[in-house]
Amino acid sequence: MKNVTITLDEETAHWAKVEAAKAGTSLSRMLGEMLEQRRLGQARYEQALNDFMARSPKRLNQAETPYPDRDQVHDR
Repeated sequence: MKNVTITLDEETAHWAKVEAAKAGTSLSRMLGEMLEQRRLGQARYEQALNDFMARSPKRLNQAETPYPDRDQVHDR
C-alpha cells in the first residue's frame, strides 16, 4: 500500500467523512475503493475498445434480408 496526501475544502472533507461513516469504513478505504473501481472500469473499457477495433469490418449490405428502400421506410 502507498500512502498519499490529498487536499479537500472543509465542506467536502466533512461530507466525505460522513459518507464513509455511513458506509462503515474509513475515508481512506472509501477513496481507495472508489479509485480502484474507476481504474478497473477504465481498464475494461480499453479492453473492450481494443477487442472491437481488432474485429474485421463487415459490409452492411451483406445482411440476410435486404434493407427497405427509402419509399418503404417513409410509406410512399
